[in-house]
Amino acid sequence: MSYPIPPLTSPATAPSVPMPSADPTLPQDDTPAEQAARAAQLVVARAAYGWTTDVPTLPGVPLAADVPKNDEPTIAWFVVLIGVGLAIVRNALTVKLRGVDRGELDSPRAEYEAALAECDAIEASAAKIAVEHGVHSGGNIFERMIGDVEAAVAAAERDAHLALLKGYKDRLETLMKVDEAMGLGSRTPRSIEAYRALFATLPAPAIAYMFQDDKEFARLRVQGPNSMLIAAVGDTLPANFPLTPAQYGAVVNGDTLDAALAQGRLFLLDYKPLEILDPGTYGGQAKYAWQPLALFAIPPGGSSLVPVAIQCGQDPADYPIFTPSPTAARLWGWEMAKFVVQVADGNYHELFTHLARTHLVIEGFAVATHRHLADVHPIWALLVPHFEGTLFINDQAATSLIAANGPIDHIFAGTIASCQAAAVDARLAFDFHGRMPRADFAARGVGTDSALEDYPYRDDALLVWDAIHEWARQYIDLYYRHDADIVADTELTAWASCLAGEARIRGFGPITTRAQLADVCAMVMFTASAQHAAVNFPQKDIMAFAPAVTGAGWQAAPNGQRGHDKAGWLAMMPPMALALEQLNVLELLGSVHYRPLGDYRSNAFPYPLWFQDPRVTATEGPLAWFQAALTGVEAEIAARNAERLAPYPYLQPSLIPTSINI
Repeated sequence: MSYPIPPLTSPATAPSVPMPSADPTLPQDDTPAEQAARAAQLVVARAAYGWTTDVPTLPGVPLAADVPKNDEPTIAWFVVLIGVGLAIVRNALTVKLRGVDRGELDSPRAEYEAALAECDAIEASAAKIAVEHGVHSGGNIFERMIGDVEAAVAAAERDAHLALLKGYKDRLETLMKVDEAMGLGSRTPRSIEAYRALFATLPAPAIAYMFQDDKEFARLRVQGPNSMLIAAVGDTLPANFPLTPAQYGAVVNGDTLDAALAQGRLFLLDYKPLEILDPGTYGGQAKYAWQPLALFAIPPGGSSLVPVAIQCGQDPADYPIFTPSPTAARLWGWEMAKFVVQVADGNYHELFTHLARTHLVIEGFAVATHRHLADVHPIWALLVPHFEGTLFINDQAATSLIAANGPIDHIFAGTIASCQAAAVDARLAFDFHGRMPRADFAARGVGTDSALEDYPYRDDALLVWDAIHEWARQYIDLYYRHDADIVADTELTAWASCLAGEARIRGFGPITTRAQLADVCAMVMFTASAQHAAVNFPQKDIMAFAPAVTGAGWQAAPNGQRGHDKAGWLAMMPPMALALEQLNVLELLGSVHYRPLGDYRSNAFPYPLWFQDPRVTATEGPLAWFQAALTGVEAEIAARNAERLAPYPYLQPSLIPTSINI
C-alpha cells in the first residue's frame, strides 16, 4: 500500500492564525475606532466559537458547537501521535498473531501480517511529512529552532499533509480495535503472566511486577493517577465503617485506633459518588461497579501511608471489613478487596478527576475566552496557548471514547449512559475556587501541616502552582496598574459573567481585584497543564496494565475474607481482549507529550514565539522569570525523586504539556 506525499513546490505562508499584539490593550484605553475594531473581531470570534449543551454523550455540559479550523492539531502534533500509535498497533498485532498461532483467533495470519506491512508504509510516509515539515525525526521536537526551516509549508500542501495524517490516525485507531480478538486467552490459563504478555513489543510497566505489594497499593493514593481523593478522617470514623480497635491494633503494631484518630493519622478513600453508575454488561457477561471505603494510616513515627482496612461497599451489613493478612485463608480475600478499590479508583479517576475536572472544565474557559476577550486583550494572549488542541481532543472523546460501543463502554463498569451522567454531574459540580490546590488540600485535611508528610502529588503540585501563580501576577501587573482597571474592563466583566452563566462554572463570580484575576488565571493555566499532566500521564505507567487498575469487576465482590483463592481473584479481572483494548487506549493517552509548559508558541507553522509584547519577553520580564522558575522547579523535583522510594515524574515541568492536547 502506498501513501504518496505531495511535493513542495513553492513556499507560502500558513493560514492566518490570530497572534497576540505587540502592544496589548484594555478596552477602556482604546480609541472609539479601536473599540469598534475589537467589537467587530469579537463578532467573528463568536460566530466561530458557539456554545452547545446538546452533545449527545455529555448532555447539559456547555461545549463548543464546532471545532474551528484554528483549533485543529498541528502537523507536528500528528507526527508525535502517529509515532506513538504505530508502536501500540504493532504490539497489538503481535499479540493477535500469537492468538492465531494458539488457535484462539479465527482471523487468517496474513490479515495481521498485511496490517504490519501497512504500519511500515504509514511510518515511511509520516517520516517524509515530518522531514518536509521541518520536524527532526531523531531529535526533540520541542527544542527545534525556527531557523532550521527556511520557509513555511505552502497552505495547500499543508492541508494535504494534514489530510494524510488524519487518515493515518483514523486507520491506526481502527487497527487498535479488538472486537475480532475476543477469543484471546481462551486456550491459555488465566494468569498475571498472561496479562504481562500483552506487552509483546512494548515494555511492560513496573507496576506489572509490583501492584500486589501493599506498600504499592498505599503509594498510589499519593502519587498515582488519582492522588486527589485521599482525605483525613477527622475525630471519628464514618458511622457506616465499623472498624473495631482490635482490628486496627492487629494491623498497625504498637498503635491504637484512638491515638491514630486523636493525632490525625487516619486517611480515607470514599467512593460513594460512584453510586450514580448502573452496572453494565459486555458480551452478555455482567460487569460490577462498587463504592468501597478504604482506610489508611500513618504509623506512629512514620510519614507514609499503610493500608488498614477495606469495606467493599457502603453498607456494612452487606460488606464486611477486610484487613491485610499473609495467611493463606485470608490472603486472596484481601487481594480481592484491593482489586475492588482499584476498580473504583479507575472509574473515579477517568470520569470525575480526569474527564470532568480537566478536559470539560477547560473547554468552558476556552470558549468563553474566545467569545469575550478580543485578540488584543492581554488576558486572551495569556490564556489561549493553554487551550491548544483541547476542543479537538474533547470532540474526539465525546464522539468515540465515551460514546456507545467505545472504550469506556467496553472497559468500565457502568452502562454508557450512567458513565456519561457521572461525568456530566462531576463537571457541573466542579467548584472552581474550592479546587485551587491549597484550598483543596486544606478541605481534605492533607495540607503540608498534616500528618501526611509523604505526599508527592501535593508537594510537587504546590511548587508548580506557585510558579504559575507568580507568572500570572507579574503578567497581570503589566497591564492593570490598579484594581480600578479590573472593574473598568468591560471585556473582562463580560468574560466573568459568561463563565458564571453560559459556561456553568460553579462558584465563579465577578472579578474586581488584580489578586482575584491572578488566582483565576493561575487556576486555568494550572488545570490545563499541570493538573491534567498529573492525571493523564500515569495512565501509561499504571493504568495500562489491567490487573493493577481497571474499569470493571467481572465477578461479584467477596462477602467474606476467608475461603478464596488465586483463581477467584483472577476471575474478577477483565477478559484478555478488553485488557488489550485498555492497554492500547491508555498507552496512547499517556504517551503523547507535546509542547512543554513555558514554551509559548503559535500553533501555526512555523510555530513562532507567541508573546510579542517586549514588556513580557524582556530579559528581566515575567516570561523569563517564569521559564527560570520552571527550571528551578525541575531541579527541585529531580532532587526529591532521588530521595523518594519511588520517583514521581508527572509534575516535572519538562513533562507537563502547556495544554490538554491528548
